[in-house]
Amino acid sequence: MSEPNEIIRIAAKGDGVTAAGQHVPGAVPGDRIAADGQLIPGPHHVTPPCRHFSTCGGCQLQHADEAALAQFITERVVHAAEGQGIVADMVAPAHLSPPHARRRATLHAQRRGGSVLLGYREARSHQVVDLAECPVLRPELFALVATLRTMLAQWSGKFAADIELALVDQGVVCGIKGLRAEGLAQTEALLDFARDNALARLTVDDGYGPETVWEPEPATIMLGGVAVSFPVGAFLQATEDGEAALVAAAREWLAGITPIADLFSGLGTFALALAGPEKVLAAEAARDAHLACQQAARRSGKPVFAQHRDLFRNPLLAEEVSKFGAILLDPPRAGAREQVEQIAQSSVARVVYVSCNPASWAKDAKRLVDAGFMLKGVRPVGQFRWSTHVELASLFTR
Repeated sequence: MSEPNEIIRIAAKGDGVTAAGQHVPGAVPGDRIAADGQLIPGPHHVTPPCRHFSTCGGCQLQHADEAALAQFITERVVHAAEGQGIVADMVAPAHLSPPHARRRATLHAQRRGGSVLLGYREARSHQVVDLAECPVLRPELFALVATLRTMLAQWSGKFAADIELALVDQGVVCGIKGLRAEGLAQTEALLDFARDNALARLTVDDGYGPETVWEPEPATIMLGGVAVSFPVGAFLQATEDGEAALVAAAREWLAGITPIADLFSGLGTFALALAGPEKVLAAEAARDAHLACQQAARRSGKPVFAQHRDLFRNPLLAEEVSKFGAILLDPPRAGAREQVEQIAQSSVARVVYVSCNPASWAKDAKRLVDAGFMLKGVRPVGQFRWSTHVELASLFTR
């Protein structure tokens, strides 16, 4: 039995919660609140590994150890389901990405006085934390921070830019948004930065869309053992190990079933991994991602049929869904209400739902359960280490 002043869980936004329901910033399970209001650290409270933790908005839970992080990730999923009256038959142990594993990130740059600040924004602020370290990012990405500052020093006056970094097969792709190269010196600075750091690609968007200024060879990303063209701004799972955990769950739950419909398929992360001998329909609205998946399937010979389709405006209808042995869907954060409604009305017997938002997933899950499905299994995944962002894979069967 927990004491009223003991922290028993971490809430969705990162505060610790006592047995009495009090929210306490910076607390983790096992901590206690003294009579004078002071926090008494418990066995799961650790020293944050990053000097920026108190101000940077990128992480919320660096003071929690592995056990507390795993508990938080699992409870976010379980409590979201329970809030809709759903209990999973099986909850797998949470997968937690290790430090220095994040292979994509968006940084922000701004000039303050004579200095260029580059990093994440402070929590609930537009101020930029000038990164001196980052225990989340892959070393290949963090290595560019100092050289980016030096390059951006070529731009005088006030500016604010967003910098998207991702690690692909050929190295790092870098997209700079909100910056205009004026004159030869700035143009050369961009090219020198790309060449000296062996970038896979550099794009610049000055307000009229991204323009590629450096790409020695086409950028690709390996998905399901196939090199897939990586369009500018394409979605990529945050970590390789997190992607592997989600794909492994889908493979286990869909083994031997054909055909499969992969809805909101993106570049083909799941479709290309599941195909062969299973046949897979990969439906995606973003044209660049659709074409990349289609071309990869054709080159590899994998039995993937890529369909360009906006599933929000034009979901697969119930009679179309019923033609498949199983459905896999991995929608954006808002969920897939219209598509789930058609799945609920279909006769398909198995659904694997991958989600990056436990709240919207739980609402969609409620509709499936009301239609006769059971939540057979859930795999919580913490790709965004030390943050409150949680992902999951789940299996529904009739």
